[in-house]
Amino acid sequence: MHHLNIMIMEIKISKRQTWNILLVLSWIIFTGLCIQAGGFMVNAIFAIVNPAIITRLWREIDLSDLLKYDHGHFFVITSILSIVAIVKAGLFFLIIKILHNKDLDMFQPFSKKVRRFVFRLSYAALLIGLFSMYGARYTEWLTKQGIKMPDTQYMQLGGYDVWLFMGVILFIIA
Repeated sequence: MHHLNIMIMEIKISKRQTWNILLVLSWIIFTGLCIQAGGFMVNAIFAIVNPAIITRLWREIDLSDLLKYDHGHFFVITSILSIVAIVKAGLFFLIIKILHNKDLDMFQPFSKKVRRFVFRLSYAALLIGLFSMYGARYTEWLTKQGIKMPDTQYMQLGGYDVWLFMGVILFIIA
């Protein structure tokens, strides 16, 4: 039993180390989301200029039938995908900013700064949820029009209900 207590005491991680780990993870996720947003936007532009590459879009989302059907609908879907990725990146940018703020004490959760931060997170989550919901429903409508569309989960438009729920919960907490 004494050995177990010694091992547990050795494993303890300080608040600062935890903070730094969260900061590194947030930067990694933020970078990935920025790349994803840029990938959607750049590849959409390339696809309009050169439709031959449409089958090899970002993450190989095949929107070739949609582009053949109508450039406007293609623009709407790629815009929604880009907006969702940009707002997700913005959400992690907020997290990075709060983790970099040395004056902020997250262990005082009722300060004005923390409240503002949680409000911003709730707005971002609600935006992600609303745009994802609109994109998923728009994709379903396009599918009913006879256009072959990728699965909304694969396009990262599924799960909008979770984002909406998270936004509401964060709003209530704030």
